[in-house]
Amino acid sequence: MGDTVDHPGHYNTGTIEVIDVIEDWDLNFNRGNIIKYVARAGKKGEDELTDLLKAKWYILREINRVGG
Repeated sequence: MGDTVDHPGHYNTGTIEVIDVIEDWDLNFNRGNIIKYVARAGKKGEDELTDLLKAKWYILREINRVGG
């Protein structure tokens, strides 16, 4: 269970984990998910397009939130 919970490979590229970026940049839920899905695109067993479409969904949600 350790690696799949503590440090999943699909969120690790290079030396920086996605969660560290999200926390360091103090991103809200939508923006954090945008970063998460773009960073893991094509690495978790789903096709790359699925992850990018998920990121798009959160981008549009954040645009609507900011734009009112």
